[in-house]
Amino acid sequence: MVKLRRIASTLFAVAMAAIASALAAGYFFTDGVQWIDLVRIALLAVSTAWLAWGAALALNGLLSRRRDGWEDAHAGPAAGAMTAILVPIYNEEPAKSFSHVAAMARSLREAGGAGRFHFAILSDSNSDRIVQEEEFWFGRLRQEIGPDFPVFYRRRPTNPGKKAGNIGDFIRTSGALYDYLIILDADSLMEGAAMMQMVRRMEADPELGLLQTLPKVIHARSLFGRAIQFSASYYSPIYAGGVATLQGSEGPFWGHNAITRTRAFAQSCGLPELPGKPPFGGHILSHDYVEAALLARNGWKVRIDPDIGGSYEEGPDNLVDYAKRDRRWCQGNLQHSRLIAAPGLKLWSRFVFLQGIIAYVAAPLWALFLVASIVAPAMQVIPDYFPVPGLLPVFPRVAQENALALLSGVLGLLIGPKLLIVLDGALSGRNRQFGGTLRCLVGVFCEILCTSILAPLMMLFQTRSVAEVISGADGGWPAANREAGRVSLSEAWSASWWIVAIGSITIGAAYRLAPDFLPWVMLVAGPQLVAPLLISWTSFSGTALGRRFGVFATAEERTVPLAVTMQEGLLRHWRASPLPVTGEGPPAAHVGSPAGEGHLK
Repeated sequence: MVKLRRIASTLFAVAMAAIASALAAGYFFTDGVQWIDLVRIALLAVSTAWLAWGAALALNGLLSRRRDGWEDAHAGPAAGAMTAILVPIYNEEPAKSFSHVAAMARSLREAGGAGRFHFAILSDSNSDRIVQEEEFWFGRLRQEIGPDFPVFYRRRPTNPGKKAGNIGDFIRTSGALYDYLIILDADSLMEGAAMMQMVRRMEADPELGLLQTLPKVIHARSLFGRAIQFSASYYSPIYAGGVATLQGSEGPFWGHNAITRTRAFAQSCGLPELPGKPPFGGHILSHDYVEAALLARNGWKVRIDPDIGGSYEEGPDNLVDYAKRDRRWCQGNLQHSRLIAAPGLKLWSRFVFLQGIIAYVAAPLWALFLVASIVAPAMQVIPDYFPVPGLLPVFPRVAQENALALLSGVLGLLIGPKLLIVLDGALSGRNRQFGGTLRCLVGVFCEILCTSILAPLMMLFQTRSVAEVISGADGGWPAANREAGRVSLSEAWSASWWIVAIGSITIGAAYRLAPDFLPWVMLVAGPQLVAPLLISWTSFSGTALGRRFGVFATAEERTVPLAVTMQEGLLRHWRASPLPVTGEGPPAAHVGSPAGEGHLK
């Protein structure tokens, strides 16, 4: 069944690309066949296929049945199973990250999971100030959760391999003590019942090597952040259902909010250091997809279960920080071009690598299509009305209907799945969790509007990222600013002046070379022209929209999860009254042994 869905989805994407190519040819060839028209058709075909693949994921998610028949989420873990919850941190704000750990420990205790779960905070921080703060807040954390819930802290003096190297180091030193590892990010937050359910599902299937949950975004404050939060809460369960249906037992690993079998991960996921210099050489940045592929290569199942609730993360609250994080992902995904032909990988794993590459290459392809469409009219040749001497003249035909059909098709692939999700929510009653179908429609409309306005900016950010990687520029692994808020106009100008310049050049070129095409060019170049205003404006608070009008309201806001409430309360308390620590925490370069035998180096 999985193979049939894969074939059908691939054929759907190919068919949409073929139809788009035929319509484009009918429109572009009205004045004769030119090489630039063939280039435009090729660019459009690849871009349309990518849009169609995204639509296929949504359709598969809507058509697939939700998993049922699993055990009660509040049941305890199987007797004897020991699980380490790994929290890698890198120059994060310690109070915030540690408040997440404290809330998860409380949630696990209330769910009956104390005794079978240990927390290990794995620090790669290299700022002396932050390291001192980590040690202070670790003491507060241990006081908060009490001695009956083991939590350990270790900092590496150096951080080779970044997050993957940090986790690998823990597995080599302490992994044998645990049956399972729940891998989180510094901003991850999970309900105790969800983590216990993950363990039980691993216990139920001895061939399951990794189980990925679907994290929902929380704590978004800005208009930009709330649009992402709404998308993650409303659309993502459907798209993730499509991913689960197509990928089957060769599913994804997103690097966090997932559980893995320690033995499987240790045997399969030792990552090589690619020969050569970054960006294509060195340590693998997008390690998670590679680890999933290696698990599948060794015969382990890798699965995503979107039905597991209680899994949360935080996201960037402005476009600048989003683009910085996206730059690292771009470099990591393009690195996968060196791994597609690695021996022994499953065919689907290779296809997943290709998907990740196309996800970033699609932006420069759209940019090149726009450039070619502006240049094409200037390259028109004088039509030959008598191609065959002695016969009747052949006049150029007008094919505006082709252009309208092509535009409608592209918009349908972009917007159609979202409208189908609203319809499905109305029929299934899911929309009630978000305040009803009307509010969902308003939220979807506002999200489409916000995404459409910011898409031209994101296209250029991603195009620049791809160009930098191809030219050999290493973006590294910058620390995430998870508390970033408003972006001033001056900061927005510094980050996007070059977008304004490109938008101005694009408008000028369209006016000079393709004036008839200028209204369509303005849909792309117009937002680029005011990029600093858009970046700054969307970074401002958007909570009023949700509270007054219900725009971008999510199910998690209407019924706030207990772990979220506990984390928010703890963080407020800690920030308001940072009490001195009684006693000292463990040395910064070690992690306390779960067996109580001192420190493991």
